[in-house]
Amino acid sequence: MATAAPRGLLGRIMLRKSVAQIQHETQTSELKRSLGPWNLVFLGIGCIIGAGIFVRTGNAAALHAGPAVLISYVIAGIVCAFAGLCYAELASTLPVSGSAYTYSYTTIGEFAAWIMGALLLLEYGLAASVVSVGWSGYMVSLLADIGVNIPATLTGPMGHPKELADGTVITTVFNLPAFLVCAALAILLVVGVSESAKFNNAIVAIKVTVLTAFILVGGFILLKNLPTYLPNWDPFIPPPTGAKGEFGWSGILRAASIVFFAYIGFEAVSTAGQEAKNPAKDMPFGIIGSLVICTVIYILVSIVLTMIVPYTKLNVPDPVAVAVDAFGPQWGWFAKTIKVGAIVGLTSVILVLMYGQTRIFYTMARDGLLPKVFSTVHPKFRTPWINTLVVGILVAIAGGFFDINFLGDATSVGTLAAFGIVCLTVIWLRRTHPEIPRGYKVPLYPVLPVLGIVSCFALIFTVETKVLIFFGWYIVGAVALYFVYGMHNSELAKGHQVAATGEPALFPEDEPRDESGKPVMRP
Repeated sequence: MATAAPRGLLGRIMLRKSVAQIQHETQTSELKRSLGPWNLVFLGIGCIIGAGIFVRTGNAAALHAGPAVLISYVIAGIVCAFAGLCYAELASTLPVSGSAYTYSYTTIGEFAAWIMGALLLLEYGLAASVVSVGWSGYMVSLLADIGVNIPATLTGPMGHPKELADGTVITTVFNLPAFLVCAALAILLVVGVSESAKFNNAIVAIKVTVLTAFILVGGFILLKNLPTYLPNWDPFIPPPTGAKGEFGWSGILRAASIVFFAYIGFEAVSTAGQEAKNPAKDMPFGIIGSLVICTVIYILVSIVLTMIVPYTKLNVPDPVAVAVDAFGPQWGWFAKTIKVGAIVGLTSVILVLMYGQTRIFYTMARDGLLPKVFSTVHPKFRTPWINTLVVGILVAIAGGFFDINFLGDATSVGTLAAFGIVCLTVIWLRRTHPEIPRGYKVPLYPVLPVLGIVSCFALIFTVETKVLIFFGWYIVGAVALYFVYGMHNSELAKGHQVAATGEPALFPEDEPRDESGKPVMRP
């Protein structure tokens, strides 16, 4: 049974799914509450540690914060904590599976869900491109260690100057390794690659071990030769140059928006809310605990990076590789080990991000907001193959042609905007539906959600103007596409998706109604 067509433009764009509808579509079953607080902490660590620390730390230090990049990590972690607690409340309040796209569709409405879907394209799709560029840097460095040299012009974005070891400056035209890894992983996703729990745990162990070994060995070298390396920290906070976001405290804030990339993935903890033994206590412990531990790891890595190598030399896609090479020739075997571990970990991250993007597109196409071709499933492999190939091509092109700093900033802006909307959703839901049972509530409400909104959007406006212009036009294009295509093809607006039989809607206004707008009895 379909709901009556909404009246007016505002009513149309705020058309919402009921939770029962989403449960019916995804055919989810009751999840076993088996995760304790430390399970959630380890889940968070596994999802958080990835491309950001291996890739973007060097850019942030070299161009904006210097050694004080470790302060930037603290600031970014605090901003993530605000958003993470809001994610936890939504996960415990709305018994649905899915991403922030699903939360938005169930609470604020279809237009907000569309915008969230567009933002998630930046969070997942562009993030995969950023990681592929970092992967390329580590792979090129490792291949050079064993005598295999890729032409330098094929290891960077189009039209980008690159200084070689002998001081020669060349102009890169294409990042071939980044393009190839994305293309290869897209083909794997078409065939069907699912990470088992044991495989995922192994990848997490590799990433954590690599960073721990880097911290321990680097710390040993620093302590043994401290007077030699201390000058690299003088000054700790480089004086501002006068340009926006270049060193000084403005540079630290600018760097915070860059290293924010290193925390992408923490919201995965909140999606486990339905499996937590005691959500009210375990969710904040898992989110804050994983953020604190990762922030400590990031700070320690930043200390080793900026002490071993002058921060001005870290504007590279593979800063950890540059640092381990600086340990000295006697540590050559260790450098190769670190690079292999980084490549393995980054490969997994690209795969997961691309997988997540294809599933978001699949869900949006199933809802009618994108063309149905994005939800076409291959008859043999049972994967959304056209969708996956499109995502693979877009991610590969972005990784091959665009600069890592631009890609990373665009990713951070999209993610920060998405997190800000999540914080707003919590406030909206508290005001409109205070009666809904909540397994977990954000403490100090509404202070923390408001701080989350303010801090997220404050960091957005620290990025370069060209990135903000790109983001503005991107949102304008997304809005136009919704009114041209999505609004007219929405399955929900056509009444094709109805609440599951016998299940009450979460919100009274989601109950089916007849053409006059009166509630009707369910079958």
